Amino acid sequence: MDVESLIKRKITVTYVTTAVTSFIFVYLYMADGMKEGTTYNLGGEFLRWVFLYSMYVGAIVLIYGTLVSVVIEYLQRRWFIKHTWLYILLHGLFGLLNGLFFQETSLVIAGMVAALFYAFIDRWLYVRDKAQQTTKLFLLFPPLACGLLCVYFQIISEPLPPFSTEDAVEFATDGEGTFTEVFPKYVGKVDEMIHGYHVERETSAKGIGKEKYLITFTERWNKGKEKGFWSFSYEVERKSLTAYDDKGTYPPYYQ
Repeated sequence: MDVESLIKRKITVTYVTTAVTSFIFVYLYMADGMKEGTTYNLGGEFLRWVFLYSMYVGAIVLIYGTLVSVVIEYLQRRWFIKHTWLYILLHGLFGLLNGLFFQETSLVIAGMVAALFYAFIDRWLYVRDKAQQTTKLFLLFPPLACGLLCVYFQIISEPLPPFSTEDAVEFATDGEGTFTEVFPKYVGKVDEMIHGYHVERETSAKGIGKEKYLITFTERWNKGKEKGFWSFSYEVERKSLTAYDDKGTYPPYYQ
């Protein structure tokens, strides 16, 4: 047995099996998720889920699948009849056992199908290798398929709604335990008394570009002759918030 050729083949099969299995899992998951409601930027979502699935699927295929495959190939060379159908069938049976470990019917079927696919591709590569035929173009299949599926999901995605001033203010004031949580979650002012200080808090917004806003939070206070203000602002875009300015004096009632 040519060890170098064997390792190369098993790595290639693991790569292709992991990619194709992940694509199928993600496609089914996203197709089902699209029934739940509005969906945006599905192309990006597809890539993120493929990356996540590939880590788990790849680990199982590389550790369990490849080990089983090498053992089957070794035993078949030594003891079993060298029939391709038997080689593939044995892979399917061990894939079935792997699925039973999770006690989930869908995973049992997926494990068996992935194992059969692994064995089929492995035998195909083995035959081509024996015939000294190149398989380099075959390695382009996973990234090509991934790209086509990504484009497909992006095309069927719903267009993103406009990112409005209200959206920017909501994004900037979202979250607990931040300085912004005490300010109005809308463009406007509120007044209150804190430790004897009359406090006015204001949230304001200004458009500074396409779907880009400057959200400013201003706090003014007075107590007798004592008074002051504090202001800080952020540049806000869709899913992006960057500190822009900070001036004034930190309120004494926070210290």
